[in-house]
Amino acid sequence: MGARRGAEVLGRRALNRATLARQLLLRRADLDALAAVGHLAGLQAQEPQEPHVGLWSRLTGFRPAELDGLLESRRVVRTQLMRRTLHLVTAEDCLRLRPVHQAMLVARATGTLGRRLPGVDLAELAAAAEPLFAAEPRTLPDVGRALAGRWPGTAARDLGDVLSSLLPLVQTTPRGLWRRQAPARNTTVRAWLGRDLAEGPHDDVLDDLVLRYLRVYGPAATADLRAWSGLSGLPAAVARLRPGLRSFRDERGRELLDVPDAPLPDPGEPAPVRFLPAFDNAVLGYDDRSRIVADEHRGLSVTGARLVLVDGTVAATWTAREREDGGVAVSVQPLRPLSLAERGEVGAEAADLAAFLGDGAPGTVEGI
Repeated sequence: MGARRGAEVLGRRALNRATLARQLLLRRADLDALAAVGHLAGLQAQEPQEPHVGLWSRLTGFRPAELDGLLESRRVVRTQLMRRTLHLVTAEDCLRLRPVHQAMLVARATGTLGRRLPGVDLAELAAAAEPLFAAEPRTLPDVGRALAGRWPGTAARDLGDVLSSLLPLVQTTPRGLWRRQAPARNTTVRAWLGRDLAEGPHDDVLDDLVLRYLRVYGPAATADLRAWSGLSGLPAAVARLRPGLRSFRDERGRELLDVPDAPLPDPGEPAPVRFLPAFDNAVLGYDDRSRIVADEHRGLSVTGARLVLVDGTVAATWTAREREDGGVAVSVQPLRPLSLAERGEVGAEAADLAAFLGDGAPGTVEGI
C-alpha cells in the first residue's frame, strides 16, 4: 500500500518517541497491572518470568504479587495468540481474541509440524485430547503420550505441540508466578475461566484489534500490524477503519496509519534508560524494527536477549544472576560505547532492577 501524497513524514526518532510513549516506556504509568496488560493488548510470555520485568519497566510501584494475584484469580491468563506465541492477556481478551487467531494458529502449527504427523486426523486428535485437558491441567507431552498409541510412529511431543494450537488452552499456575518453577501444565479455556470463547462473526473484534494495535504501536504500516498479529486477513478491517485514521509516511515512503488521538511526542523529548525483558512487545511488534533497534542488532530480538534502551534505542543487553547471599547481580553488555552520563543512567536503573529482582535485597551491577 503506497503512501498518500502530501502525507507528513515521520522520522525514525519521532516514531521512536511515539512507540515509547504508547508502550509506557517514555515515563512509567500510574496504572494497575490489569489495566496495563489490557492497554498493551498482552505481553509476550513464552518465558514465564519475563512479564514481571516488562511491567516493572512500565509502571510506577509495580510489585510481583500484583501480577501473581491476577494469575491466581484468573483475571489474567497465559495463552497462545499473536504469531503463535504465548502471551499474557486479560481473561476478556483471551475469550475475544482466541477465535480470531484460531485459523492462523492451526495453519502455523500444521505448517511446522504437518510432515511429522502423517495420517493424524487433527479433528480426531483434538476431540480425544480436549476431555483430558479439561479434566485436569496436564503438560502437552503427557497428553501426547496418552494418545500416541492411536497414531503409531508419531512422536508424542509433536502431538502435544500441535494440540497447543488446535485447542484453546491456557497455562495454569503456579507456572508464571514470581520466582516459581513449575511445569507448563495446560487446561482448556472453558475449564479455567468457566466461560466459552466469543462466537462469530468477528468483524467488530478485528476492527477493535487494529485500533488497539495502532494506539499502542502506531503510527505503523499494515506490514507491521501483520507482523505483530500473525494475521493476514486484516485488509478488510483496515479498509473499514481508514476514513477515521490519520495517515503519515516514514523515511522509506511507507504509509503509516494511526488513530487520531494517540500521542506523538516531540522527537527531542529525552527518553529514560529502560531494561526490557526477553521478547518484549516494543521490539517484536513491528516488521520494520528500526525505530527501536538498529538493523545490525535486529537478530537479538528473536534470540531471547534482554535489551537495554538508551535514548530510546537498543544500546546494550543484560543478564541477571542470583548471588550466594540472595541478592541479585545485573550485568550489562554494551553494544556501543556509552558516554559517562549514559553509563551513570544505565547503572542507576540496573541497580533498581537488581533490587526488584532480589525482592528488595541490595543488588550489584556489573559490566559498566
